[in-house]
Amino acid sequence: MKIRNFSLIAAICDNYGIGVNNKLPWRLKNEMNYFTRITITSDDESKKNAVIMGRKTWESIPEKYRPLDGRINLIVSRTVTEKPIKSDGVFSDLKSALVQASCMDEVDQIFIVGGEQIYREALTFPECSTIYLTRIEANFDCDSFFPKFDEKIFQEISKETVPKEIQEENGLKYKFHVYQRKSIEL
Repeated sequence: MKIRNFSLIAAICDNYGIGVNNKLPWRLKNEMNYFTRITITSDDESKKNAVIMGRKTWESIPEKYRPLDGRINLIVSRTVTEKPIKSDGVFSDLKSALVQASCMDEVDQIFIVGGEQIYREALTFPECSTIYLTRIEANFDCDSFFPKFDEKIFQEISKETVPKEIQEENGLKYKFHVYQRKSIEL
């Protein structure tokens, strides 16, 4: 089965940190609303988007917000073999989860939502077409990081649905960026 194009979405601080002790190191309600809007909005109203995440990311979501509403929640874990309660499936590797999401008729778009290992592996797939990256203008003490990616391969683009201006919340400034994989000319 062919894997469809998919996107990554993350918020990072200046040192590419994304988390500490399996939690977000910041509280940015508007940024979280942006994450929800991007991952829930489907181009086809009869379908839902799939979110794929590692087990630790799943467990980091407060129980009252699990599963992520309005989306198909798929978990990747080498240790968990039974589907976590409220999730839509568990897979032993990222490729299996991507293949499953790609062949589900009810899935419109596919998003990778964390964590570090899943992001790192996802970037190696040629089907990784878009990166939605919120850059927070501060440093936080983190123990998990978003992988640096080649900006010669992923070029920043402008999207109507993504605000261009700098955001400010809780004394923190941040900006939304979208990167798209360049077509390879043969």
